[in-house]
Amino acid sequence: MENFFMRAALEEAEKAFAIGEIPVGAVVVRNGEMIARGHNLREQRQNALSHAETEVIFKACERLGTWRLSDCDLYVTLEPCAMCCGAIAQAKMRRVYFGAYDPKGGFAVSNACLLEHPGLMHRTEYYCGIMEEECRALLRRFFDQLRREENKEK
Repeated sequence: MENFFMRAALEEAEKAFAIGEIPVGAVVVRNGEMIARGHNLREQRQNALSHAETEVIFKACERLGTWRLSDCDLYVTLEPCAMCCGAIAQAKMRRVYFGAYDPKGGFAVSNACLLEHPGLMHRTEYYCGIMEEECRALLRRFFDQLRREENKEK
């Protein structure tokens, strides 16, 4: 099941790629059903808060009519940043599954284990490296293309 939902998150990441956004996608799952899908929209919205995770958390809260997502799981193609770890904890999400590690900006495990921080009132289980190669390959393709385009402009 993990791969099924991560594939859906990868589809969302492809949508982000197609519009020039860093290709990160996410889905929220409750009782085996996808209740929200989304991807990065920072450039489109010119909003620093429009990460894939915050987009789907917002949609899931709207759909369920509550901010408590304690029976929901998040699948995201890239390790969450500090802001998104905070949003995940605030939403009281049950589990997070992520694909590629983010050595520069990841705060689930790479730079800190924020989901386990003792100051948080809620602990979210997390599982790392789900379809990691596919998630990383999409990011690599995006940044390779971006570099090629930048070199053409020079």
